[in-house]
Amino acid sequence: MPWCEQCDQQLEEADLTEDGHCPTCGSEPLPHRKSPWWFKFLAVATVIYLGYRAFQGITWVVHHV
Repeated sequence: MPWCEQCDQQLEEADLTEDGHCPTCGSEPLPHRKSPWWFKFLAVATVIYLGYRAFQGITWVVHHV
């Protein structure tokens, strides 16, 4: 989704003008906004943590059944 730096907002493809500019300020929006490195790190850390907790839960069930 396009991102306008001047307006600091995300735009829909349908909202752009005919020549592909921002309808509010008229600047050309960036093709997309990249996710910051810390968000990717947080997502990976969350997956690892939840995987570990699932492993703990499965081993608990196996030992108590």
